[in-house]
Amino acid sequence: MQKKFQLNHEKFKYEIQLALQARLEKNYKKEWNHLERAHILGQFNPWKHFWVHLLMMRFSLVNLKLFEFLGQIPRIILAIPGSVTGLAPKGNTGGSNVGMFTPMDIPEDLLS
Repeated sequence: MQKKFQLNHEKFKYEIQLALQARLEKNYKKEWNHLERAHILGQFNPWKHFWVHLLMMRFSLVNLKLFEFLGQIPRIILAIPGSVTGLAPKGNTGGSNVGMFTPMDIPEDLLS
């Protein structure tokens, strides 16, 4: 049985910091992993959700990932409404490699 999930602002901030550190280290796989984890944590806060999708879009531009870039456009548009209405699919990692409305398991270490 999974624990109740809620936004942990400190964990969100930490994942963003780890993503930015990985970017400085040019470890793009690690950067993306931390952006996905930040997305899971922030998806029910409108501004954090929107911000993570902007960072994901930036990542796709810098790394010349056209499919990811195009996939982030509707996600950016729907981020705030999805968070406000509570319709964002819990646990979704936010990338274009998964369905926008597909719920996913939340990693145990991100559960509060």
